[in-house]
Amino acid sequence: MKVIYNFLVFITSLLLPVIALFNKKIKLFVAGRTATFSKIEPLKNKKTIWIHAASLGEFEQARPIVEKIKEKYPEHALLVTFFSPSGYEIRKDYQLATVVCYLPLDTKANARKFIAAINPTLAIFIKYEFWPNLLNELKRVEVPTILVSGILREKQLFFQWYGGFMRESLKAFHHFFVQDKNSKELLNSINFENVTISGDTRFDRVSKILQQDNTIDFIDEFKNNQYTIVAGSTWPEDEALLVHYINNDALENEKFIIAPHNMKEAAILELQQLIHKKTVLYSEKGNENLKECAVFIIDTVGILTKIYAAADVAYVGGGLKTGLHNILEPATFGIPVVIGNTYDKFKEAIDLVEIGGCISIKNQEEFTKNLLHLKNDEGIRKRTGNSNKKYIEDNLGATAFIMKYLKEVL
Repeated sequence: MKVIYNFLVFITSLLLPVIALFNKKIKLFVAGRTATFSKIEPLKNKKTIWIHAASLGEFEQARPIVEKIKEKYPEHALLVTFFSPSGYEIRKDYQLATVVCYLPLDTKANARKFIAAINPTLAIFIKYEFWPNLLNELKRVEVPTILVSGILREKQLFFQWYGGFMRESLKAFHHFFVQDKNSKELLNSINFENVTISGDTRFDRVSKILQQDNTIDFIDEFKNNQYTIVAGSTWPEDEALLVHYINNDALENEKFIIAPHNMKEAAILELQQLIHKKTVLYSEKGNENLKECAVFIIDTVGILTKIYAAADVAYVGGGLKTGLHNILEPATFGIPVVIGNTYDKFKEAIDLVEIGGCISIKNQEEFTKNLLHLKNDEGIRKRTGNSNKKYIEDNLGATAFIMKYLKEVL
């Protein structure tokens, strides 16, 4: 299997430049990696802590750790790497990091060159990023390595009879900080006892949202003290439900803020044209009396978290088809959260649906029924929202667990 893995990585390295000619995301993926080794040159001869996150969601799990490391160990350089353009392109200017770059493809040669160049004092991997050649190289040169907010599943290669080379790479980890009992038991089943159930660092991250000023003047002007639904990170399948509801079922005193995942102008204009009620775009907000608008489309990035503070109910996109987005951000404000029915890979969604803080829907009928129910019953909204708030509060503390361990390593 190890030979097959390395062969597949090699073939991938040949195919990606060709695919990049026709795919914008792959083009970023390929072009960004050409600069990786030049970007890490300033780290030479520095004490460097390396944090790797696959994409933006994993980066949010890394942030509480990065912030604490910066506070407690300011003499260390911080390297943050991403696998995906969706993480790197948004956080490439992250101020707390000394260097932000793409992770090189996981070839043996790249692994040796990369680890030798950064010579990390510590390596931190987030959630479920496991690259065997990089991990084996970290083990070979004896770099302390930990997994943070880990999630393991029975279907992963480590737990299959033919996954020996992947199990071997896990020996690079000095400690596994996992989110749940199931992950701990799975690691124990393949003879890893250096495991702590610490929870998810994202809870520590989102709890800080309440400590900041979440006021946005133009959102307050638009809301005008009326009942407001905020739909965040929506995809076309989510927007179809929203448009139908807005056009056919929403009441006159109901307002909507939609923050689409796709920021392309054509997609935004198409969404706007489908809505029959008075709609304003963020980019054109200066030209409208916001109080008179029923729908506000946010055609920009970076403000969704604060916008959730204005919501009476939140709908979080991606759960119908493409992959559920962050539900902890709206949940921390103590409001009901509605999602699609595909969320089995998201522990927090499973938990919140089970305790009643999050409502899962699978079609237009269920979407409309639940939104009307929430609109008409303030008591239900309050109880549902309180369930979410308590869930966040009950799951704080993962960062403290990890920092206590790092104190012994650094």
